[in-house]
Amino acid sequence: MRRRDDGRAALFGRRSECAIFDGLIAGARAGRSQVLVVRGEAGIGKTALLDYLETSATGCRVARLAGAEAEMELAYAGLHQLCGPFLDRIDRLPDPQRIALSTAFGLISGDAPDRFMVGLAVLDLLADRAEDRPLICLIDDAQWLDRVSAQTVAFVARRLAAERIGLVVALREPSDERDFVGLPELTVGGLREADAGRLLDSVIKGPMDPRVRDRIIAETRGNPLALLELPRAWTTAELVDGFERPDALISRIEEGFIRRLSTLPEDTQRLLVAAAAEPLGDATLLWRAAAVLGLASNAGDAAEVAGLIEFGARIRFRHPLVRAAAYRSASTEVRQEAHRALAEATDPDVDPDRRAWHRSYATQSPDEEIAGELEQSASRAQSRGGLLAAAALLERAARLTPDPARRADRELAAAWRKRGGGALDAALALLAAIEAGPADELRAAKVKHLRGQIALDQRRATDAVRVLVDAAQHLEPLDCDLARETYLEALGAAIFSSATDETARAVAVAARAAAPAHGEPRIIDLTLDALAMRLVDGHAAAAPSLARVLAKVRSIDYRVDDVGRLLGPVGNPFAGYVATELWDFDAGRTVAELLVQRARDAGALVQLQFAANELAVIDMLAGRVSDAAALVEEDRMVSDITGNPPVGYAAMVLAALRGTDAASQQITAARDQTLALGEGRIVNFAGYATALLNNGLGRHDIALQAGREVFDRDVLAGYQMMVVSELAEAAARTGDTELVAAALQRMSERARATPTEWARGIEARLRAMLGGEAADASYRESIEHLDRAGLRLEVARGHLLYGEWLRRAGQRNKAREHLRAAHDMLSAMGVAAFAERARRELSLLGDKALRRRVETPEELTVQEFHIARFARDGLSNAEIGTRLFLSPRTVEWHLGKVFIKLGVSSRGDLRNAVLDFAPD
Repeated sequence: MRRRDDGRAALFGRRSECAIFDGLIAGARAGRSQVLVVRGEAGIGKTALLDYLETSATGCRVARLAGAEAEMELAYAGLHQLCGPFLDRIDRLPDPQRIALSTAFGLISGDAPDRFMVGLAVLDLLADRAEDRPLICLIDDAQWLDRVSAQTVAFVARRLAAERIGLVVALREPSDERDFVGLPELTVGGLREADAGRLLDSVIKGPMDPRVRDRIIAETRGNPLALLELPRAWTTAELVDGFERPDALISRIEEGFIRRLSTLPEDTQRLLVAAAAEPLGDATLLWRAAAVLGLASNAGDAAEVAGLIEFGARIRFRHPLVRAAAYRSASTEVRQEAHRALAEATDPDVDPDRRAWHRSYATQSPDEEIAGELEQSASRAQSRGGLLAAAALLERAARLTPDPARRADRELAAAWRKRGGGALDAALALLAAIEAGPADELRAAKVKHLRGQIALDQRRATDAVRVLVDAAQHLEPLDCDLARETYLEALGAAIFSSATDETARAVAVAARAAAPAHGEPRIIDLTLDALAMRLVDGHAAAAPSLARVLAKVRSIDYRVDDVGRLLGPVGNPFAGYVATELWDFDAGRTVAELLVQRARDAGALVQLQFAANELAVIDMLAGRVSDAAALVEEDRMVSDITGNPPVGYAAMVLAALRGTDAASQQITAARDQTLALGEGRIVNFAGYATALLNNGLGRHDIALQAGREVFDRDVLAGYQMMVVSELAEAAARTGDTELVAAALQRMSERARATPTEWARGIEARLRAMLGGEAADASYRESIEHLDRAGLRLEVARGHLLYGEWLRRAGQRNKAREHLRAAHDMLSAMGVAAFAERARRELSLLGDKALRRRVETPEELTVQEFHIARFARDGLSNAEIGTRLFLSPRTVEWHLGKVFIKLGVSSRGDLRNAVLDFAPD
């Protein structure tokens, strides 16, 4: 009873906060999802506000959980609490989502689930549960959620729109969490002086000196828990004396709880320690452990009467500080006894991970058996996509490992997983600890290797080159295969960091001096040799070696071959570099899709960012601009999750194709940022994107300048060769035939060495731009080659260039045919600027039927535009939601807005609508 009374008392002066929560409930009932992150110090009333929300949500379902510090090492533990009551409906999810969520929760075994598919499964599961009654999700102490649960909840929160869900996340401040940054926030401060006085008076028995009363109110800063609890545990004099340190408030509250706990019977205290050590609040498990401890069934009565804990189907402490006080005030022996009993009470077949975790806290002495169990738990956590949880378990295993060398190996394994999970600073901190441990040449070289990879992840590519080359040289006499992998990574870092190939060429020379591969060369070995040859000897000399790499990639049987052994580490982009260097579009797509899938399967978020950018550029060349936009959004989502910056080069190309004036500012800002970071490859990409944008807008002089800067560098990989076509187009439109001829000469050299459909199509286009009698045939030849290559964007642009040439040549009917084809294709793709170029050309031919954009009172947002396009293409709401990481109900809600804006009433009407969007 006291807990409820105290909760009501803590709401003194909280009318405005309660009104906000009332509005959240009303919004959920009306079909508008509401999200709120509540921040405030311990005891400020966050839990009381959640209690108010829970009791006020009549007619709604309520799902509530509280993070527990002890659970932070268990992957998906918090998310399982949130979704547990609804798992009887998991079979209603689409198969990919059902499998992903079931695997994450350990309900089935399988490959590590795609993290975003897990997030989408949670979103759809909650949305399904909210269909018949609004759902209110309350998460207290979210700072103690395991990281993957926190990231997934934040993912879901950012995608709620029309699901009849209210989501409130309470976080203790100060906090260094970043997962919920950017979501709507409510900061809860202390009570006003008058309300604080009323609350204090409600618990003070007898008279009090007004000066002492004022001092207590001032020093507690209106903290309701402090005002309620301190007078129960301290005398007035002790309270005043205890406020000498400004940081003492929370510790004094906890000390007050410790005082109250100390008055309880010993068996009651032991039971509370076990309850505090069991973060799920599982009453069945707790009472089994109590039996192991030899405690009576009424051992908890005194604590419940004191208002410190509630026993029921779930165990709930009065406040998280009570849990903390119960656990921390106990002796080491009592805490270990509690964990030992909980481990014994946990079924090793049903929950081996929780049992191993309790066993690890039941001892402070090294124990290889327990360390081995934790290592197995880490493996299971990783298989469910919990890289950071696996890292935490490996760290715990390392602390219990008797052998110093084995301990360092487990710490290194933990650091690898922290890097994969995006916790780069934490990985570096662990590497420092490893370096302070026992000396070992191979381990030291592996530490250097990981430092170099992290430097590249942190966008410190210049540092990465230096560290990776040093690591590779140390690895040469110790592990030849790993040394060659590291040289290749150093080569990639050099390509990424330098606006020219000079740095990469120096790395290539060092790599060629290294020992050759042992046994049959892997793809990674062939790639290193081929790229090194390309940088030292030139494209023509390296073309056969580069081609052997792609032949080997194509020969992989992904159903039976060990792809990791053949391709090397997750995130290895180099086969993609080779495909681009050879102008092999099909191979480029195959490799890029594989890179994305491998990174998703491994939960390797940073590597996923780079892979998603590779695939996004390929999708844009194929004319799948909406798919590319979803991958660009995925890069941004991963950035939100990890705190690392977006890779962003695909976003520049996407902005260029959309063709707005804002795109120029976006590309310039990205270029300046990457220039400061020393990322020459993305600086070159910015040059390509600038040329692309300005060719679309008809500002060919600007396109010429930007394209010329990249062309003159003639750098390896990364699609910079695509600038040749942009430069030639700009040069042709500005009358610089010499530059068109120079571009054609370089393109012809590449086409002779690698005569793919893509290379021959661009070469034919450049021949056509020089004019002459063969121009007409060359334009048609170019379109045919590019069409066979599957490059729909380039096919559409080929029709545009040919149509423009035909109009200038006076062949109006043929020009109209190709310009209409260009306009229709480019409009359907969402390539606005080039579509507008085609429209202007058609208007010069007297074709006035095409509109500049949809004439509606409001333009579509970018998200509405993509939803409309997918709906027009026949995708269901669920399929659209999977593409864009939205729930089907939100897709339906957005489509309703699309119909109103476009003045249509059905999906069928979208087939005849001209779609456009307002720029971001």
